[in-house]
Amino acid sequence: MELNENADIDTSQVDDQRGSGGGGGGFGGLPIPIGGGGLVGIIITVVLALAGGYFGLNQLGGDSGSSKSGDNSNIQQDCADKASARTKLDCRNVLFVNSIQAFWTEAEPQYFGKQYQPAKTVLFSNRVSTGCGAADSGVGPFYCPADDRVYIDLTFYQLLAKQLGAPGEFAQPYVLAHEYGHHIQDLVGTEAKMRKAQQGASDADQNLLSVKLELQADCYAGVWAHHATETKSKNGQPIFKSISDKDIQEGLDTAKQIGDDTLQKQSGGSVNPAEFTHGTSADRQKWFKAGFDSGDPVKACDTFANGAVVQGD
Repeated sequence: MELNENADIDTSQVDDQRGSGGGGGGFGGLPIPIGGGGLVGIIITVVLALAGGYFGLNQLGGDSGSSKSGDNSNIQQDCADKASARTKLDCRNVLFVNSIQAFWTEAEPQYFGKQYQPAKTVLFSNRVSTGCGAADSGVGPFYCPADDRVYIDLTFYQLLAKQLGAPGEFAQPYVLAHEYGHHIQDLVGTEAKMRKAQQGASDADQNLLSVKLELQADCYAGVWAHHATETKSKNGQPIFKSISDKDIQEGLDTAKQIGDDTLQKQSGGSVNPAEFTHGTSADRQKWFKAGFDSGDPVKACDTFANGAVVQGD
């Protein structure tokens, strides 16, 4: 994966709340339980709560909070020098966000007949207030449909590399592209239809629908990866010079390491499909690859086939 040093880094697409604290009510719905603030707490809780999966969609429920704005002055300064910015974790992630949103700006009207609505990525440390309630770093990356924002503490990538065995750099845009896949589901109505289908369903069927939603977000991440080298920055420059077969394999390796069955085994327990939230390693790999091979989110990503939920309206 090679980023173009001539591409503009648009920091207006992120909201830098690192160091600003948080607060507010409890965080409900589908959290990704990986411990409290800080890597040590994350590692401890990995052993205790792997069944919750890693990164996804917050389903609300519980006390709602309120999102706020951070201060982007530091990240604007850090990313101003295009050459050196590409060595910095936060600036590289801003470019990943720029690429993902550039793709969906073109793709959503083309494939779903709807105009894309941008969603900021909130960078936070330790704790953050969101439209879905207050969350800490232990929740992992997530998308909140109540405020249309993606949230991530960048220390999550340390956990992904050191504890879960997914050290490849392409794991980072894969994580972000998965979260923006949830944003697309929110915009086109799939998420709302899934929630409606869950009403009155058995616990097993509710869980299955949730898994299908997550697998579709994996597929959408693969679709973005297929088109990533076509995306351009505000100054018209390609954001990526290249994405290699090795990069895609890193995405597949990440999908494998965060499958529900793999996480349950890592926790020392047995595999229990009734507690799946995101899908097996094989399923996550299958759907990411389906999206990447096709590049078509409609034809490739109907994880709800023969079910009650359909994509879009």
